[in-house]
Amino acid sequence: MTDATLRTRPEPVPELACPIAPVVDIVFSRWTTPILWALHTYGRQRFVELERRLATITPKVLTQRLRQLERDGLVLRTYHAEVPPRVEYEITELGGSLAPLFATLAEWAADRLPEVDRARADYDTREPGPGRRA
Repeated sequence: MTDATLRTRPEPVPELACPIAPVVDIVFSRWTTPILWALHTYGRQRFVELERRLATITPKVLTQRLRQLERDGLVLRTYHAEVPPRVEYEITELGGSLAPLFATLAEWAADRLPEVDRARADYDTREPGPGRRA
């Protein structure tokens, strides 16, 4: 290979190396999965209802995540011009299309997380090997 060939090669695109990477970035960022799960499971909800269901999320973070999910087309925000104003959030058809993925992951978690816990416990009790710190 010549220097000219190396210089003209396009940079590798991570999404092509792992085609699910963009999906993981969208769906599995912190709080996204719990928000989508709550909207899918319990239906349309007001902000305060979501906030109660996700007890440890801050209002600021919930607002940011809902805006991002709305931008991604996974959540629909509906503003009702009444006194006082009311805003509701619901999962869109696109967001709902993730339900089989979540169901598969929930099944995997029920079946396989005990194995992960055992593997972690085994790993943590082993003597440190070469290159592994105590």
